[in-house]
Amino acid sequence: MAVSNINTIINHDIQKVWSIVLAVDRYTLWRSDVSKTEIINDEQFIEYTKNGYATTFTVTVVEPYKRWEFDMENSNMKGRWIGIFTDKGNATEIDFTEHVIPKKRFMKPFVKAYLKKQQKQFVIDVKKALE
Repeated sequence: MAVSNINTIINHDIQKVWSIVLAVDRYTLWRSDVSKTEIINDEQFIEYTKNGYATTFTVTVVEPYKRWEFDMENSNMKGRWIGIFTDKGNATEIDFTEHVIPKKRFMKPFVKAYLKKQQKQFVIDVKKALE
């Protein structure tokens, strides 16, 4: 299992950060790596990369302005994502952790680096969307 974490401060209040991160239906407006999202129901959605590769997400925990968790799966991996949001007044601390198990043995050495890259891009995209 590969584990990757990113922790940073975003200079916007927690309500703005929370609302943009959880507005899955608006990801195509600000995520640089997503071509579309499909909302299945209140607990499930599918994200499609720019190349059309689909990942299914199943939300398992929602604690408004504190915690968002989901399981994720596609043909290459399965895992869990945990997002912790901490109110810092006019700023928000985010702490995102992914636990991923590759489904293909040859991918194992590359998973952690890939997750780090994805997390870094997600934070860059969030910050740009809030500008």
